[in-house]
Amino acid sequence: MDSATTNPLLDFSGLPRFDAVTPADVQPAIGELLDQARTVIGQLTTDEVKASWDGFVIPLDDCIEQLTRAWGIVCHLHAVNDIPEWREAYNRMLPDVSRFNAELGQNLRLFDKYRALRDSSEYANLSTVQRRIIENEIRDFRLAGAELPEDKKSRFKAISEELSSLSAKFSENLLDATNAFAEIVTDEAELAGLPDDVIEAAREAAEKDGKAARDGKYSPAQTWKFTLHMPSYLPVMQYADSRRLRAVMYRANATRAAEFGPVEFDNTPLIRRILELRQEEARLLGYNSFAEVSLVRKMAESVPQVLSFLRDLAVKARPFAQKDIAELREFARRELALETLEAWDVSYASEKLLQARYAFSEQEVKQYFTEPKVLNGLFQVVENLFGVCIKPDEAPVWHEDVRFFRIEVRDGEHAGELIGQFYLDLYARETKRGGAWMDEAITRRRISTGETMGDIQKPVAYLNCNFSRPVSGRGGQLRPATFTHDEVTTLFHETGHGLHHLLTQVEELGVSGIHGVEWDAVELPSQFMENYCWDWSVLQQMTAHIDSGAPLPRALFDKMLAARNFQSGLQIIRQIEFSLFDMRLHSDFDPSAGDAGNSSVLEVLAEVRREVAVIVPPEWNRFPNSFSHIFAGGYGAGYFSYKWAEVLSADCYAAFEETRNPFDPATGKRFLSEILSVGGARPALDNFRAFRGREPQVDALLRHSGMITG
Repeated sequence: MDSATTNPLLDFSGLPRFDAVTPADVQPAIGELLDQARTVIGQLTTDEVKASWDGFVIPLDDCIEQLTRAWGIVCHLHAVNDIPEWREAYNRMLPDVSRFNAELGQNLRLFDKYRALRDSSEYANLSTVQRRIIENEIRDFRLAGAELPEDKKSRFKAISEELSSLSAKFSENLLDATNAFAEIVTDEAELAGLPDDVIEAAREAAEKDGKAARDGKYSPAQTWKFTLHMPSYLPVMQYADSRRLRAVMYRANATRAAEFGPVEFDNTPLIRRILELRQEEARLLGYNSFAEVSLVRKMAESVPQVLSFLRDLAVKARPFAQKDIAELREFARRELALETLEAWDVSYASEKLLQARYAFSEQEVKQYFTEPKVLNGLFQVVENLFGVCIKPDEAPVWHEDVRFFRIEVRDGEHAGELIGQFYLDLYARETKRGGAWMDEAITRRRISTGETMGDIQKPVAYLNCNFSRPVSGRGGQLRPATFTHDEVTTLFHETGHGLHHLLTQVEELGVSGIHGVEWDAVELPSQFMENYCWDWSVLQQMTAHIDSGAPLPRALFDKMLAARNFQSGLQIIRQIEFSLFDMRLHSDFDPSAGDAGNSSVLEVLAEVRREVAVIVPPEWNRFPNSFSHIFAGGYGAGYFSYKWAEVLSADCYAAFEETRNPFDPATGKRFLSEILSVGGARPALDNFRAFRGREPQVDALLRHSGMITG
């Protein structure tokens, strides 16, 4: 019996075997794959192996992909099922995988092979896609320290390994700190203002912990449990009339993984160390800052260009943000008797102002976004835009909540042919990291079979969210989950990432799907898809009231539309604040100078806020300690990508607006062929130009944000 049969992580014949894989499988499987990869690399770097595409690049891709796929399953389970056994298995092998990746990036003989291939006569006969992959590889070898002297290579490798461990620990600390807090409410009066489904979820959470009576009836003796997971936290901040409850929850959330809690969860020393190591890494490579290293792989060309982009946008947005906060403070004083608008009052007062100004609430809207209708509406948008068909499918999953789907060709001679598949994991769990994200399970490529190229390997993606799960109604019957409009937008956003991965037509692994796409362009498809959450024809089909089944009324949609840019100035300034903080932290902040603890990091944040912010949180707020995007999520010196790509996505959607048809077939086909299908096969700016026929313009973003008209 071979190891692929006994160890599911070594079975690459189909989909991941989530029904069979266990933490005990990780070390033997990943260890075997690391050994195999090193053996193959040793063979490929001998003088006897010619630097050719078929004889060198393809075999290298084959062996690395197996390791990447198996380790990707482990990483995924660490993120969505972070129980002690999976955390231990992941962390046990993380140093070995990090060490291998560092060795791979610094292997001078591999580097020489790629350079030899670029300089060979074969290079001119390769496709433009293959040539781009080779150029990317040469760039990445340099960024991995391949040209460093041996003593510096060793240090660079140690830095890479430590950074991987620190990033994982940052995420784990944040999840543990989130799970460690609970606010137990025993006074029913403190529930005033909260939606029924939120109250029911809190009662069920308390009951699950054995802290509540089990008769299912509301009474003063009952208990309600509120946590820092978003489906519990956000409604409290938005709807709870109890200022005490809002203040307690806000402080707990704002000080997660900081010095105020258990020392073992404190991310403060990790932040300092991550910044020190990133700076040291950059200087080893000959750059002035980690930000400069980060931008090598992005559309943006320099730190000054990014800072200028953000500050120019801030100049346009700040007057709108100042108007937003002035109106909110006046409303809170006049209507809510809040003489001082505290940080824990902002969401609550904003919701009250929204209701007063537009005569509707987000909770009212939420009752129409029932999960079955939302998914059906989302799938119809994708099908109508890109000529595909989405159907339920079957596969082993990691949790009973997870569903699985397939995307097929809809029309023509290839109708019914599989394009790709995806897992959908919608609900929040204590063992699941926060936020929403897309990740790849399998990447599209043409598979080599001996001397020839064989079948196409179809892509598979993970779509992960943290929404509220279905809860029981008053009669005890389970009701469908309902989503806020923001959550629906998040789902469309992650689906956009998924489509970028799943609808690619590229057959070379290095630039298939999101591979090789500049990080500040990777958000284009995701933010593009968000626009369809504001289209009346879409919302008619994707809404059904949880009680009556009626679709969203046009009058209510018109109120939503009127309120679309409610506090848009505040929202944009908030994103600019985060982006400037990230870029400043990685460009002109020296973590090794003087007191490099969290206080210095907070000083940088305070400087940024003095420059652009209109709302300044309390002095004890420790936002950096939970800023996982830049310390654990790949957005270090790249958070600006959201705003950068939003310019591109708004401009792309404007092409549909110009046709007066959000599903214009010709425009949809062009977006598919010029943006989604090509992945990283050519520069993102070239993709944009091919779709729009010109350079990007910021006007559409400003118009969508209500900052210009016309």
